Amino acid sequence: MEVKVMKKKLVSMLMALAVVATCTTGCGGSGGSDSGAAAESSTEVSSTEVSSTEVSSDGEDSAQENAPEEAAGAGKHIYVLTAPEDHGWTGSVAKFAKEKIEEVNGAGTYEAELITSATAAEQITNIEDIISRGESDIAVVIQPIDDTVQSAIQGLVDANIPYVAFDRIIDGVASSAVANVKGDNEGIGMGAAAYYVSLGMKPGDKVYVYQGDTSSVTTLRDQGFTKYLTGEAEFAGSKIDDSLKWSEADLASITYSGAMNWSRSDTKTSFESLMGDKSNAEIKWFYAEDDELAMGIFEALNGGGIDDATKEAFLANQPAISGCGGLEEFYAILRGESYADIAGSCCGLVSVTYSPSMIQTAIQDMVDYLDGKEVTQDHVIACENVTAENVSEYPSF
Repeated sequence: MEVKVMKKKLVSMLMALAVVATCTTGCGGSGGSDSGAAAESSTEVSSTEVSSTEVSSDGEDSAQENAPEEAAGAGKHIYVLTAPEDHGWTGSVAKFAKEKIEEVNGAGTYEAELITSATAAEQITNIEDIISRGESDIAVVIQPIDDTVQSAIQGLVDANIPYVAFDRIIDGVASSAVANVKGDNEGIGMGAAAYYVSLGMKPGDKVYVYQGDTSSVTTLRDQGFTKYLTGEAEFAGSKIDDSLKWSEADLASITYSGAMNWSRSDTKTSFESLMGDKSNAEIKWFYAEDDELAMGIFEALNGGGIDDATKEAFLANQPAISGCGGLEEFYAILRGESYADIAGSCCGLVSVTYSPSMIQTAIQDMVDYLDGKEVTQDHVIACENVTAENVSEYPSF
């Protein structure tokens, strides 16, 4: 692409010089100088820059500023950077990335490659290595390990390498991304609340929330739950009926666990402690903000850490338990394949979608961008409620 652009510029300039030479003198040196500057600017810009003909000499144009039609064919090699393929949600991202990469490579238009990083420092090094190679026609899809990766992502921006961010969106560089693809954390809370209201949860009922950690993710999942109950937010296009709205006084009946560190074992221990007070067996509604946390409740109920009489009273109250994420173990419960006695005593079980398979959407967004299609920069993937009735329709990990 750069060679064609340079040829066009040189031809245009030589024609201009020929015309000027017939009319006047003294302009040839200036024209030659401009041509050299243009050629130097062109060679300094990566061919992943969508429109080389419009790049200024300081190279400050970002991938996001280019029109979609200019992006077509700009990147041929797509680097996909994730955490290692391992257990849990984060580790499953790489598994789903591999599936999409195979699909992209099979199509033949682009070549995609997975690079995993166990730590933020390793991911920063991998990004710097990509930039330092000086390759043309490249693009990046990245699941940042943490916010310290911001400086390396800024390096991609400075090198005019288009990138799509997935899951962890870093505010300092978000505006430069082709797309910021993420799940709807508030939507998780809204989905759980909507499901519980459909089961008969009334304003002021006791609710126990098992929180993941102290991050903004947990805050958003908390807020989504209460916003639906107060009528401030809707889920799947519907709002809570006015007669069922919760007041601020009603919200005081919600108890929060504090940080469970997204840990099944921590939740199991916490639930056993909670049930140490037999009066808590009356709590019917349990909103666990992740499938791992929900599994902690099931393991506690299946173990010996809770008094039998308390356990019987709890299950006789027909509790409801939620999770989110798409964990295969929890989906197996929804399918009736495990913990059947406990699940059968519950009035409802739900897992709100927040699947690691969303990485495939992020990769597709980059492919669409390179194909010259319109891409939504703030790409929030809507949540859906997965229950025993529809679990067969959703992928697990």
